Amino acid sequence: MEGGNPDSSESNTPLFNGGLRNNELISYQSRNDGLIPQLFTSVPALNEAASYLAETTSFLSRCFTDYSVEPAYSAVNEQELTTFPSEQTREYLDSIHRPSRGSYSTLYESYDTETATPPVPDGITRNSPGDTSQNNGALVVTDHPHQNGISIFQGLIDRARRTVRGSADDIGWIQRAPGMPPVEDGTDRFMEIIDEIRHGVHRLPNSMIYLLVPGLFSNHGPLYFVNTKISFSKMGLACHIAKIHSEASVEKNAREIKEYIEEIYWGSQKRVLLLGHSKGGVDAAAALSMYWSDLKDKVAGLVLAQSPYGGSPIASDILREGQLGDYVNLRKLMEILICKVIKGDIQALEDLTYEKRKEFLRKHHLPPALPVVSFITEAGISPAVVATLSRVAHAEVPIVAPLTAGQPAKVPVIIPLGAAMAACAQLLQIRYGEKSDGLVTCRDAQVPGSIVVRPKRKLDHAWMVYSALDDDPTEANASQVCEALLRLLVEAGDRKRHELAMKDE
Repeated sequence: MEGGNPDSSESNTPLFNGGLRNNELISYQSRNDGLIPQLFTSVPALNEAASYLAETTSFLSRCFTDYSVEPAYSAVNEQELTTFPSEQTREYLDSIHRPSRGSYSTLYESYDTETATPPVPDGITRNSPGDTSQNNGALVVTDHPHQNGISIFQGLIDRARRTVRGSADDIGWIQRAPGMPPVEDGTDRFMEIIDEIRHGVHRLPNSMIYLLVPGLFSNHGPLYFVNTKISFSKMGLACHIAKIHSEASVEKNAREIKEYIEEIYWGSQKRVLLLGHSKGGVDAAAALSMYWSDLKDKVAGLVLAQSPYGGSPIASDILREGQLGDYVNLRKLMEILICKVIKGDIQALEDLTYEKRKEFLRKHHLPPALPVVSFITEAGISPAVVATLSRVAHAEVPIVAPLTAGQPAKVPVIIPLGAAMAACAQLLQIRYGEKSDGLVTCRDAQVPGSIVVRPKRKLDHAWMVYSALDDDPTEANASQVCEALLRLLVEAGDRKRHELAMKDE
């Protein structure tokens, strides 16, 4: 690079101005490689086009500052120095509000009045790289502006890559995390218990209280867990459905579940077995991990049924920036649905993203002494599933007729939940190659250190709590599955207490 002549009246306009305005451009000597041809300064139209291109690039640089690269070139062989007198430099720098990152860098040194060269009329002097006598109070401008444009396009490519990959790197992260305890397969024993229950053998002890914790949007499904509670009550078992705000945050529901457990224990002096479905399992696990010192004598175990313990790709893809939810306004739609329509908290959904689950589990672990069972299922995606209808509520319709004796008729409210779950399961299968129940992948539902149950039967996420109109009578229903899971949990608790007693001896 040749040094510039301070006395020369000829000035060149750079192709990229590093984010400065036209009236703030710093004239500097063009390089021999023809980066800025003389044509741009001789033809006003091309010069204006070059300035516009420079301003556009500077604007894009500010939009993608996270992706721009800020190279550190040496002042000897990769930079051109523009020197100002000290006071003019300060005034000039003060006039620049916020230069874009990566487009240029500044180097400000104290001005030595004894060695400074008197300024030219326009207050700007130019030095060659080898001349160090006038490098005081310098504004350094990089001579590789094309790298800024490359970094912008590289940033766009990286963003597109992250959008396409979505949650591929997060699914199953909890199984890869170091230090996680191994799981135990309890599927065979579970199937044996199911067979006994279907033959009329019920062995759940009545010395405990059974607390069912519903999941997201359960407040708007009147029949959520209702059939299971009725079935338990017929067996003479004390069973409750936790009355929590299903659209509240995990930590808020954890406090409410803790208070619920303490209230049940103080009223009955019986320990509590919890079964949480979907987000309800996450809420229950949070209560036990956060308040175990207060609950360890009051809780006998926990079942997490189809719970996104490690996180949910559906929640992450909707709420995480740069994901598909950005392009179809899913995030805004979910905010309106949760916050405005059903008066909930968007934090309830955010708590199920991988980022939030990782953050929470770093702080709070399930206690090793707690017996835990994980129930993991896979949704069917066959065409027959599309016709599956689930009964989520019932409407009372008054009928004036002698046969009804004035009693309103109950009409079931049905929606195609099975079809929705099958569509989501198909999406997760195609995009990530992951098996799921429609909302939670099998790998994310596996709780470290738990007894894992993986039935071969195809069951979607809604089947556990809402009965389908065409349930197969030869298969176990949701109430019997819940009973079998809790019985497996009781056996695990007895075995763990026996092991602890043997260690003490």
